[in-house]
Amino acid sequence: MRFPKYRPRRLRSNELLRSLIRETHLSVKDLIMPLFVRPGSGIKNEISSMPGNYQFSTDTLVEEVREIANLGIPGVILFGIPEKKDELGTEAYADDGIIQKAIKTIKENVSNILVITDVCMCEYTDHGHCGYVKKDEKTGDHIIDNDETLKLLSKEALSHAKAGADIVAPSDMMDGRVGAIRKILDENGYENTPIMSYAAKYASAFYGPFRDAAESPPSFGDRKSYQMDASNSNEALREVSLDIEEGADIVMVKPALPYLDIIRLIKDKFGYPVAAYSVSGEFSMVKAAHEKGWLDEKAIIMESLTGIKRAGADIILTYWAKDAARWLSSS
Repeated sequence: MRFPKYRPRRLRSNELLRSLIRETHLSVKDLIMPLFVRPGSGIKNEISSMPGNYQFSTDTLVEEVREIANLGIPGVILFGIPEKKDELGTEAYADDGIIQKAIKTIKENVSNILVITDVCMCEYTDHGHCGYVKKDEKTGDHIIDNDETLKLLSKEALSHAKAGADIVAPSDMMDGRVGAIRKILDENGYENTPIMSYAAKYASAFYGPFRDAAESPPSFGDRKSYQMDASNSNEALREVSLDIEEGADIVMVKPALPYLDIIRLIKDKFGYPVAAYSVSGEFSMVKAAHEKGWLDEKAIIMESLTGIKRAGADIILTYWAKDAARWLSSS
């Protein structure tokens, strides 16, 4: 086809024509809202680096989740901020831990919403790393003991399932964690609890505001020995392949916007349900630019979320979920 016989602009001339041939349709049903919960009552503390997002106590969390459900958003993902932190992150898998309480409270008070739980150790350890830290006998350096960490993550995931979590989502990036979690869930009668693995989680500069929100920055070093190098794409395919083989039901890419190519590669190669996490840095940079008057927040958000879906994401975890749901319902 060549000009002038073919004129692509014919189908762009008005909104009715544009909508008629639109290839990607963003829906409120694509969205998951991340939430932060901490001990106490009557708490709703705004996160300074993420305006409009809060740390909740379980009572105020119920009000928030009810509002989210009423907007038609199908699920929330919970991150816990414990009262006490220790070397082994024991609050992560305590029966009366903050996430376990939050799951039960939501399930008792709100219907028609999925409760997804982040399975990791960084919020619960006093060193802020995502696993069990030991000293290397040869070098004297602190390292994350992969296989010991699997035991802790498995206990954490099981405690979430027992509390009523609909989906568990390991985000630690330890080798073999999906298989270990699938095994303990199956052995305890939770074979129908899905795993949404953070399969391709990159060591990203976009996580900064989240670490304020979850109060989980590492006290030494960084997380590059377990999270992925931003330069790599083939490695992401290997990680996803391993997680699927170990029993993951949904695979996630995190962050989203800088890794749209990874989302597309995974979707094309595996044909598996793909989630993408539009992370705190993506949210905060748009919010800051909007507050400066440099960008139209609504337009940027809707374009960004549509781009993530167009790349191949079936599920989008985003701090914009509530805003996007309102805009979608009014459009």
